[in-house]
Amino acid sequence: MPAISTFYGILIRMFFNDHPPPHFHARYGEFEATIEIETLHVMEGQLPPRALNLVQEWAMIHKEELLEDWRLCREKAPPARIEPLP
Repeated sequence: MPAISTFYGILIRMFFNDHPPPHFHARYGEFEATIEIETLHVMEGQLPPRALNLVQEWAMIHKEELLEDWRLCREKAPPARIEPLP
């Protein structure tokens, strides 16, 4: 599962050829959540509120890049790295 970004201790990853809808996985310490790209809602798992807010803010900024990485992963191609939150 390629890592596409890391910021504030949060690791963002995508699986190759993962199931729809388009989503990514965020890990923070022992917490992990699956986040839908279009709605930014948690599909599965959980993150502490502050970490979730940071992930959602980052995803809002990089929505188009996330969708492109989703497309690449579905085609089993390496996704591009995405800039972290400053």
